[in-house]
Amino acid sequence: MIAAALRDGTAHRSCVFEVFARRLPDGRRYGVVAGTGRVLDALDRFRFGDDELAIARTFLDADTVDWLADYRFSGDIDGYREGELYFPGSPILTVRGTFAEAVLLETVVLSILNHDSAVAAAAARMVSAAAGRPLIEMGTRRTHERAAVAAARAAYIAGFATTSNVEAARTFGVPSGGTAAHAFTLLHTGPDGPDEEAAFTAQVAAQGPGTTLLVDTYDITEGVKRAVKVAGPQLGGVRIDSGDLGIITRQVRAQLDALGATGTKIVVSGDLDEYAIGALRAEPIDLYGVGTSLVTGSGAPTAGMVYKLVEVDGLPVAKRSSHKETHGGEKRAIRLARATGTIVEEVLTPPGIEPSVPSHLTATDLQIPLVRGGDRVSGLPTLTDARERLRAALVSLPWEGLGLSHGDPAVPTRFEAAR
Repeated sequence: MIAAALRDGTAHRSCVFEVFARRLPDGRRYGVVAGTGRVLDALDRFRFGDDELAIARTFLDADTVDWLADYRFSGDIDGYREGELYFPGSPILTVRGTFAEAVLLETVVLSILNHDSAVAAAAARMVSAAAGRPLIEMGTRRTHERAAVAAARAAYIAGFATTSNVEAARTFGVPSGGTAAHAFTLLHTGPDGPDEEAAFTAQVAAQGPGTTLLVDTYDITEGVKRAVKVAGPQLGGVRIDSGDLGIITRQVRAQLDALGATGTKIVVSGDLDEYAIGALRAEPIDLYGVGTSLVTGSGAPTAGMVYKLVEVDGLPVAKRSSHKETHGGEKRAIRLARATGTIVEEVLTPPGIEPSVPSHLTATDLQIPLVRGGDRVSGLPTLTDARERLRAALVSLPWEGLGLSHGDPAVPTRFEAAR
């Protein structure tokens, strides 16, 4: 596209691209914006060096390769803050620049936003289902090694307390935590058979009595008894990774209390999703460890975002093909809410046009400047800010929006044309 546009002179036409989702994945009533900070990091590094140009020369003409060698995005980007909710049609990101420099960003923008927003939306549903109890992100071994780090960041935005991925702690400052695996218990097997007590003794010696011991390698009742024997009533926690967690956790809680370990926490894991977490809400569980259903497509289906050209030299352009129509022209996004803070509607208008706002509602602009003249705007929200924004945003949803059942989006989106 760029080679052809450079040749016919259209490469430098002023254009506006928008990122949005036509619809939400099945079972989702809201989306969560995550990954914007990573998009800006990627933009800072988006250059064509010698290795990239060598590949480009195998299929592009010399003029296009020379253009890529000098590539620097010089346009403007506005977007929703990370941790903000979005709905079908929400202009999550608006990219302004020449056609060539802006169209080149499509893949990097979508690959980041689609992945991170999908994980954040799934994680937010799990946080709601957990009803205030902490969750540990444990999905690293179920996804791509790079995606795992991004998933941990997105889950943290959504309200997860910690991650087992130490690289996410190093790169993004996400708090890390975890427990021992069954392999450590199985390691302590000798000629006389398994020695679970020896495994627990070694772990407590290294980590102190506040550690969490995995008690379901063999018999759970015996495992709990040995754990308290070794660590004492100050044992930090026990983890259960299998079985009927509702029945087992009630039995384990009663056993811990009878042994005097009333402060010992119960951590559960093992193919949990938001539905399983919701079903366990009444059980004596203190922390949930979630992996597969958070980081894979079955639990976190793609956000379905697209990157579409909506304006050329100030003229609206729109795709008209069936089921993939777009609304032409750059848009301003405004969210209407009641005095209580409950979201009522999201209204999209052309820039500079004030929407019709009933007197009993308040209006809030959703996009903020992210990039100006190719440079990142200073003072952008932090990861902690994004986490707090989503926490507050979930409270603002209509009550039915937090349900785990399938349904229409929790908040309607309305396109209001210029009057």
